[in-house]
Amino acid sequence: MLKLRRFLSDYKLQLIVGPLCKLFEAVLELFAPLVMAQIIDNGILKNDTGYVLRMGAVLVLLGVVGLSSALVCQYMASYTSQGAGTKIRTALFRHIGTLSHRELDEIGTPALITRMTSDINAVQANVAMTMRLLLRAPFLIIGALVMACFIDLKISVIFFVAALIIGLILFLVMTKSLPFYKKIQSTLDRISLISRENLSGSRVIRAFSKQKTHEENFEQQTEKLAKTSKRVGRLSALLNPATYVVANSAIVLILYFGAGQVDSGALLSGDIVALASYMTQILLAMIVLADLVVLLARGAASGARINEVFEINPSVKELASKDVIPKEKTPKIEFRNVSFSYGDGDSELEDISFSIDKNSTVGIIGTTGSGKSTLLSLISRYYDAASGEVLVDGVDVKKYPFKQLRSNTAEVPQKSVLFSGTLRENMLWQKPDATDGDIWSALRAAQADGFVDTLDKEVVQGGMNFSGGQRQRLCIARALVGNPSLIILDDSFSALDFATEKKLRKNLCARENTTIIIVTQRCSTIMNADKILVLEDGRLEGQGTHGELIKNCPAYREICLSQLGREEAGL
Repeated sequence: MLKLRRFLSDYKLQLIVGPLCKLFEAVLELFAPLVMAQIIDNGILKNDTGYVLRMGAVLVLLGVVGLSSALVCQYMASYTSQGAGTKIRTALFRHIGTLSHRELDEIGTPALITRMTSDINAVQANVAMTMRLLLRAPFLIIGALVMACFIDLKISVIFFVAALIIGLILFLVMTKSLPFYKKIQSTLDRISLISRENLSGSRVIRAFSKQKTHEENFEQQTEKLAKTSKRVGRLSALLNPATYVVANSAIVLILYFGAGQVDSGALLSGDIVALASYMTQILLAMIVLADLVVLLARGAASGARINEVFEINPSVKELASKDVIPKEKTPKIEFRNVSFSYGDGDSELEDISFSIDKNSTVGIIGTTGSGKSTLLSLISRYYDAASGEVLVDGVDVKKYPFKQLRSNTAEVPQKSVLFSGTLRENMLWQKPDATDGDIWSALRAAQADGFVDTLDKEVVQGGMNFSGGQRQRLCIARALVGNPSLIILDDSFSALDFATEKKLRKNLCARENTTIIIVTQRCSTIMNADKILVLEDGRLEGQGTHGELIKNCPAYREICLSQLGREEAGL
């Protein structure tokens, strides 16, 4: 939690005024038993109604002033906690945006969502309750003990013994319950993961009739969460009865020994009432302190989880601050002895070297898992190569600012992703100032104008109000809107029929000053490409035109013959 204190720097006034107001309320609360004692001794016992009314008015005044002070503290605590929570959430979201794909893969989306929601909410509650109770509860306990000593030093021993026993009970309960809070948050991560998979993959689950299996899995995790929460609840449930037994026993002892003091004239009746009131204040303050310790423990666990994300440094760092000048008369893309691994020990790419000329169309083909998508991710620098160089326009990608590198590249990934909003809003991602004419031109090129009536059409979450083929064409249109110099299509024709694909490829190849990279499983899609790269188990098995590869590359020939006849393949 202390590492997150930087987010409180703008709330220094609130952090001072709020606790002081609560401290002032505690001071007034300590005076209330003394006023009550005076009412009993000097008003009720002497039948002085005027005195009772005057001191009663003082009690009311203490209550009103104390309530006003508490409300000010409440406002300060809410303002500070919500403001700090907003800053933490914004900073965490921004930091997550700087992480490379490697770090995001390691942490996992569900864990990040839990940290952005549940953990930050716990930290917010921690800040608010700390401002309200951290000074007040200990001050009340110490103040009540001191006031008891002033009234009667002998009887105050009961207070110290009772406070010590209550404190010991709190310590034992807290130390037993604290380890369970991290376990609860980890279980919430798992529940979030299952929920996300169940919602995003609902169609697949229903297609395989696996609803029961997922329900059982979800039930297991929720049962695990319930059991852990119950164990903590049982421990916490011991606090009230145990502390109340000690406190009420102490009050009985106070009344017993106090009665003798009253008989001897050493104490007045009001003093006994004041002592009993101070004992009750100690009890309530101890319980509040126990709740605060629980809250601090949960906040500490959540704060540690948030800091874990903040402390992760992206493996892909932006090294350049200024735009670089691309070199002329160089290949658009060049790989020089590039190797890459995801860190699990296995090489995904091994010693890859090739070049792609500007304004050319290049196809990449290979079996599943051969490293096609991995290779593309190195061009936009989502990952850094383990060895070798990746160059764009003759400049190493590491020397580009991210914005410059990626703004001139339009990518259509394997999974077609549309965002909720209007169709126009989705089309403006590549070029925010594009006109409607630019959008319609891109839609026509992507063969998407046939099913789009208006750019104001609503897109539901994930674009589920469009078919798979329609989503692919819309994603391609979105990439074309900005007239990028490099278009990367990662298996983006898989949901299209052959006739639509043919028209779309023809439109793409007709674009001027554009380099196109097409990753596909279909030989027919890239047969007319200027160059074809053949990947096999992370190695470049061949490169060249279709005619060259069909003769000289066994891996490519095998793929073609598995899809086409010998005559179609050119054999």
